[in-house]
Amino acid sequence: MSCSVGTPIEAVETQLCRWHALSDLEALHRAAAVSILAAADRALRTRGQFHLVLAGGNTPVGTYRRLRAAETDWSAWHVYFGDERCLPSEDPARNSRMALDAWLDHVPIPAPHRHLIPAERGPKEGARRYAATLRSVGEFDLVLLGLGEDGHTASLFPGHEWGEAHGSASTLAVYDAPKPPPHRVSMSAARLSCARQVIFLVSGNAKRPAVAQWRTGKSIPARAIVPAAGVDVFVEAALLMNRI
Repeated sequence: MSCSVGTPIEAVETQLCRWHALSDLEALHRAAAVSILAAADRALRTRGQFHLVLAGGNTPVGTYRRLRAAETDWSAWHVYFGDERCLPSEDPARNSRMALDAWLDHVPIPAPHRHLIPAERGPKEGARRYAATLRSVGEFDLVLLGLGEDGHTASLFPGHEWGEAHGSASTLAVYDAPKPPPHRVSMSAARLSCARQVIFLVSGNAKRPAVAQWRTGKSIPARAIVPAAGVDVFVEAALLMNRI
């Protein structure tokens, strides 16, 4: 797909999805950390920089903690966030605060390379400012995403705007999210799809219905992420098993 934004294009592509069953959450964290570092190595060798989008929520915390001990050129990493909650910058419920505590504050990624969403300024202004941050960024090397119990990813919720058309804005101001807090800033599906690689991290029994909907082709936000290379879903194996 084209990664251009701003020029409306009607066609929305079909998602190519590869499912990877991991035995448990610890195996998922190991596989995710290995994949992130492999993507970083490829990017650093070929382009000299690594542009990574982080997922929020609880699932990736163990993955992020594993990355603290990695041997890599941290000075060439650029870190972004797929979405953020409109809360004070130090609020523990913010995705950025979680990532900083679990990982980023423990490695020497330069502060200017940590591209936090200024969601404390509110949905509209936060989205406007983050769109400006993203304007000079082309394809991300890797986008990490999660899956909510209702099928949402980032802050793209069922029944809301996802920004999946190719010409959609890079960021969305979210005012009425169905789970608290209601005010958020999210990258659009089109911008999240502008990536060389996308990995979903999915764990927890409560996600079983959303996984089933995804696998049977239901229109959930996670299916709106359509990078040219397809997406890889790292999922606890138990979530792929049919209940008896």
